[in-house]
Amino acid sequence: MDIKVQPMGDYQTNCYVVTIDNKDLIIDPGVDALRWIKTQVTNPIAILNTHGHFDHVWSNAEVKKTYDIKIYTPKDDNFMLEKDPYGLGMPPSCADVLVEHDEEIEIQGIKIKFHYFPGHTPGCSAIQIGKHLFTGDFIFKGTIGRFDFPYSNASSMKESIKKILTWNDDFHIYPGHGDKTTLKSEIHTLKQWESCI
Repeated sequence: MDIKVQPMGDYQTNCYVVTIDNKDLIIDPGVDALRWIKTQVTNPIAILNTHGHFDHVWSNAEVKKTYDIKIYTPKDDNFMLEKDPYGLGMPPSCADVLVEHDEEIEIQGIKIKFHYFPGHTPGCSAIQIGKHLFTGDFIFKGTIGRFDFPYSNASSMKESIKKILTWNDDFHIYPGHGDKTTLKSEIHTLKQWESCI
C-alpha cells in the first residue's frame, strides 16, 4: 500500500491517494485537489469521504467527472454535499453510494470499512483500509475534532470516543489536518477528552 498526502486550501485539509495493486482510492478531495490528484493517480477507482464538511468534499464533483468514478459518503452527511449549508459557494455533489453506519464495503477487491464516529458531523466516519485509519476530523495528532459547529454534537462525540477506546488493536492514523499518528499514541488524549466533554 502506498499513501500520498497533500494539504489543500486555506484550512490545509489533507487529501489522500491510497494505491493498492495499481488501484487508486482518493480520500477527501478538498479545495483545488484535482490538480494534485492528476499528478498522483494512474488508475483511480473511487472517491471516499470521511464526512461532509466543505473543505473535505469541495472537489468531489470535479474529480468524479474527470475520472467517471463513484463517490462514497456516510449517509448522514450527504445533505452537506448537496446543499452547501455554510453558504461558501462549494460546488455541489451527490454520493453515488450512501454508506451505512459501520459498513464494510469492497471496491475492486479492496476491503474498506467506514467506522461510524459522529460528533464533529452527524455522519463523521473513520475509513479503515488494512491497519490504516483515515480519521477525517475525528482524531488528530494530540487532539480531537471540534464539536461546536452547526450539526456537531458534543454528546455524540463523547460516545464516539468511548467507542474507539474499546478497540484493542493499534492503527496508523491519517487525520484530516496535520501530521499522522497512531491510535496507541492518542489514547491518553482521548481519555482526557472523554472525561471533560
